[in-house]
Formats: sequence, C-alpha cells, structure tokens
Amino acid sequence: MEGNFFYQAFVYLAAAVIAVPVAKKLGLGSVLGYLIAGVIIGPYVLGFIGEEGQDVMHFAEFGVVMMLFLVGLELQPSLLWKLRAPILGLGGVQVIATTILITAIVMLLTPLVWQMALAIGLTLALSSTAIVLQTLSEKGLLKTIGGQNAFSVLLFQDIAVIPILAFLPLLATTEGTHSSGHESNTWIEGMPIILQTLIVLGVIVSIILIGRYAISYAFRLIAQTRLRELFTAAALLLVIGITLLMTQVGLSPALGTFLAGVVLAQSEYRHELETDIEPFKGLLLGLFFIAVGASIDFKLIFENPALIAAIVAGLIAVKLLILIVVGRFFGMRNDSNLLFAFGLAQGGEFAFVLFSYALQNGVLTGSEANPLIAAVAISMALTPLLMLLNEKLIQPYFGTKESVEKKADDIDEKNEVIVAGFGRYGSTIGRFLQANGTQATYLDIDPNNVDLLRKLGLKVFYGDASRHDLLHAAGAEDAKLLIVAVDESEKTLEIVQTAQKHFPHLKIMVRTKYWNDYYDMLEKNLLGVYREFSDTALRMGADVLSHLGYRKNQVQRSLRKFRKHDEEYATDLAKTRHEQKNFIKRGRQVIEELELLMLDDIDKVAKDKDMGWDTETIKEEFAPMIRMQKDEKNL
Repeated sequence: MEGNFFYQAFVYLAAAVIAVPVAKKLGLGSVLGYLIAGVIIGPYVLGFIGEEGQDVMHFAEFGVVMMLFLVGLELQPSLLWKLRAPILGLGGVQVIATTILITAIVMLLTPLVWQMALAIGLTLALSSTAIVLQTLSEKGLLKTIGGQNAFSVLLFQDIAVIPILAFLPLLATTEGTHSSGHESNTWIEGMPIILQTLIVLGVIVSIILIGRYAISYAFRLIAQTRLRELFTAAALLLVIGITLLMTQVGLSPALGTFLAGVVLAQSEYRHELETDIEPFKGLLLGLFFIAVGASIDFKLIFENPALIAAIVAGLIAVKLLILIVVGRFFGMRNDSNLLFAFGLAQGGEFAFVLFSYALQNGVLTGSEANPLIAAVAISMALTPLLMLLNEKLIQPYFGTKESVEKKADDIDEKNEVIVAGFGRYGSTIGRFLQANGTQATYLDIDPNNVDLLRKLGLKVFYGDASRHDLLHAAGAEDAKLLIVAVDESEKTLEIVQTAQKHFPHLKIMVRTKYWNDYYDMLEKNLLGVYREFSDTALRMGADVLSHLGYRKNQVQRSLRKFRKHDEEYATDLAKTRHEQKNFIKRGRQVIEELELLMLDDIDKVAKDKDMGWDTETIKEEFAPMIRMQKDEKNL
C-alpha cells in the first residue's frame, strides 16, 4: 500500500492539516509545522513514507519556482533596478565572505584538500529561499528593510548557483559517480563556451520580449473565453514552460520564473495570475517543507551526534557573524540587521543539488557529503525557531537601540496638540488643522517619510512617540490633546500606555484599523476612538442613496442617525468581546436593532417629493418587513 499514490497523498495532506494548525497555535509558524510533520511521517519516526521522500523533494521544489514567480509579480522593474545595489553589494559580499571563512575553517579543522574545502564553502554560503521568504511573508516582514535586504541576498544566491555549478567540476579530485538520474542533459552541453553564453543571453532576452509583448496578448485572448480554468491552465503552462526552458540551457528555473514575474509585473493580468497560482504555490511549498523534514537522516545523526551538532552550530554561528558584520558595514540598523542575520543563518535547498553534483563529479565523497546534507536539513528546520528567538528574546533588548542610534530630532516648538504618526491618515488631520489656523507638533518614526515631508515644506520631527522623553520634549506636559495616528496596532498601544502613565492630563484621540484594536482602545477611556474606514464607508453609502434619488438633507439625517447608533452599539458590543457566544448573539441583535431603527424612519423618506412615491404606498410596501423584524426581535 505504501507505493499507492492516493495513500501517499493522504499521508502528506493529513500530516499538514494536523501539524500546521498546532504549530500556528503554538506561535511557531506554518513552515516549522510542515517540517515537524515531515519528520513525524518520515522513515525514522512513524515510517509512513520512505526513500520516495527524495523523489517528492524534486517534485516539491517546483513550489520554490512558483514562489519566486509570484515574488517577481510583486516587483516592478523600476523597483528591481533600485535594488541592484543591495543585490550585488550585500549578496556579493555575503557569498564571498562566507565562502572564504568556511573554506578556511574546513582546511584548518579537517584533513580535506583545498578543492574539497572550497566546494563546501561555496555550497554552505547559500541560504534557503523557500523557508526565508515564506517565513518573512507569513510574519509580514518581507517589505521591511531587513526583509528586502534578505530578499536581495537570496536573489543573488540563486543567480550564483549557475556559476557554482559550472565551477564545481574544475575542483574534482577523483573520478565522479555519474548516475543516469543526475546526468546533465541540456541543449547547450558540449558546445563552445562562447556559444553557450550567447544562447543563455538569447533565452533571457526572449523571456523578456515575449513576456512584455506576446504573453499579455495571449492572456487577453484566453480571458475573452471567460473560462477561469483555462486561465489557470495557461498560468501554470507559463511557469512550467519557463522552468523547462531554463533547465534546458543550464540555468536556475527559479531565476527564470522570477524574471518572467518581473516582466509581467506591469501586466493588467498580474492580479489574476497571482490569484490562480497562489493555491498551487502554497500546496507545493508545504510539500517541499514536509519533504525536507522527512529527508533528515536521523540514523546518520544518531551515529554521529557530536559531529552533526558541531556542523550545525558552526554553520549557524559563522553565517550569523558574517551577516551581522555585512549588515553593519552596509549601514543597517539593529532591528533590520538582526532580522537579516537570523533569517539567512541556515543552509539552503540548493545545497542538496550542489552536494549531489559534487558527488557525481568527484569533488566530494559520500563520507564528507552525507553529514553536511544532514546538517543543512537540520539548519533549515531550525530557521523558524531562530527567527522566533530573535523576535521574542533578542529584538526587545537589542533591537530598540535603533531609535537611540539614530538620534531623535530636537523639537523646538510646543503646541496644544501633538500628532503621533504623519502618514496618509495623520497628514490629512494635520493639513485640516493647519487650514483652520490650529498649529500642532507632528512626530513620525519613519525617517524617509520625515525627509520627504520636509522637502514638501511640512515641519515634521523624527522620533518614537512611545518614548516618554520624546513626548516630554514635544511639550506633552503643557499640551491638551494627543492624536495617535500610527499604522501599527502594537505601537499605538505603546504610545497610549506611555502617555497615560507619564502625562495623565493629556486627552488622547486614537485611530484604529481593526475591530479588536477598536475594542482595546475603548477600554482605555480615551477622549475619542476612530475606526479608520468608518466615515469613508458611510460617506460612500450616503452618495449611493443620493444617486438613487434620495434628497441630500434626508440622507445626511440618516447618516448621522446611523453613525450615532452604530458607535453606541459598538461600545455595547465591546463588553462581551471576550465571550464568543454572547458576542455573536449580541452582534446579531445589534444588526437587527439598527436596521429596525432605520426602517422606523421610513415615513420620513415617504415625504420626499423627489422620489415620486406617496406616503401610503411606501408604508404599505415596507410595513410587512418592519412588522416581521419587530416580531423576530420580540421572540
């Protein structure tokens, strides 16, 4: 039964469905959940899957390819061009420095010749694109400075795999063990190096040109059929086709599909492509992580525990050291640098390919490669834990030094109002206050935003408003109002707690984005709590009624009535927010009561002469609905 396809599918899916929710519940993240699931069902624990796990690994690597295609879709070519410095600078320095240090350590501590040591150094310099990007994306950190720099290094590493593969055979010290399953079978094999280079460049240019002109036209024709499944098939065909093409010319499939994604980033079909491919990417990536967990050779580990542990600890320590130094050299602040270092401090999935290739070409033997493969798999499995360690234990003590290192601005003015957060929300408040002759002191924690706003002629001070010394410098002791308009919920809570503790006289008004944040702030007894999109949504609803023929004065009365009762009901709901059953029950009652209140006002609408309706007709039309809802309420 073990060889049955449906049995294997059932085992993998069951492991994922059980392990991932448990891992998420424990705060470990989905990646670690998949890895644990792989270990449990692997040949060394429950034994539900055996040696076929290696074959699944090759299939599941397609998930990495799809992930990079979707990452490419998110990157405009102009943004990628802006990242050229960190890609070449950070990526190049990291790979070269790590290779040199690991090579030196291997030569110093082992009897291996320099060719073997260099092959190990080149291979271990790479990190796991799949695990790092998935974990950063899951935590919402991919677009931070640390996340963007980690992505730049990973992209450089994916590109570096190509010359490393070409260079490894030159390091051979013995005759290789070529197996038919791993022999190179590319179109350009055996051709002169100049011709190979021209063909590779031609393929890359073709992908760019076809992606920019032909593919959009093809998708337009497919979209006209209005068959969703055909569009999905075309999206998969595109990714698979590019993967095969890049493989046949000896390039990294992940690099090719990433390039195609960047080319299509400006296409009108970008969002449709993302939507169609995302489920496949998620499933295949999950399968990849499970396969990594299942491929960990516990027999080898138990036979050589000290050796494997030393390799894993040494690899992580060396890469952490290199990454922290490189990050500091390139001017990264503590928070970003720690995220960058802990995110990339593992081996990568390409190590499996490179070590296998080194075995085939006689660069390494099994006795050297097998412990390294096991150590790389373990280091990959440890990555989510390392990032959790950084997030929970290290960042709180060392990450906060960022705000100290970048000195807050000297605030040379004091006003009755302080606005914390001068982004898209806070800037609208600020401009409205200034237009009405009210001056305020504006604080923002984003240095780039502060620089931009100053160039626009707005006086904004850099600083973290959750620090009481900064609020003191901004005149909080004499101010009357503090407006908190920052984006992050946690930062909002920190600012409110600091202000209430050190400046209890301050009246605080807070902007919130989500219902839970709104309820949290209501419990703080603030002067005002404002849901970010509430007024905009009500204004749009009012405009809808106006366009349907309702008179504007009636619409405005209805809007004011709805807002008043909606806020009262929201305050009432907050009392039961921690009791799910009561919260849902009361929520249903609130919705019905609010609708009844609005329907009871229908006779006023009936007086609207512009509607062309008479009072009796409208009452007759709506009376059954009103009576029915009142009856339900009484029940």
